[in-house]
Amino acid sequence: MTAKRELLTSLRTARQLRRVRTHYTAGALLWATAAAWTGWLNPGGRQMWVCTLLLALFTVLLATAAHQLRRLPPTTPPTHHAAPRRPLAPRQANA
Repeated sequence: MTAKRELLTSLRTARQLRRVRTHYTAGALLWATAAAWTGWLNPGGRQMWVCTLLLALFTVLLATAAHQLRRLPPTTPPTHHAAPRRPLAPRQANA
């Protein structure tokens, strides 16, 4: 029972890390755009440095999530235990 529980926990962890990774990617892209925009309008200003700091933060979070996802053991998705799709009667060759 513990092996099944560990597999489900691992699958949940991988799914959560993938979801968080997409959010961190979006955040990093947003702050990169904001840093470029504020750097263009007011180079060296406080807003540019705040955007750059937040860009660095989201980049580190993204790298950490990607690293943790890579460290997870490979898991196979749960198998679907449905009946196979076979015809009820054997097919006859047409002559």
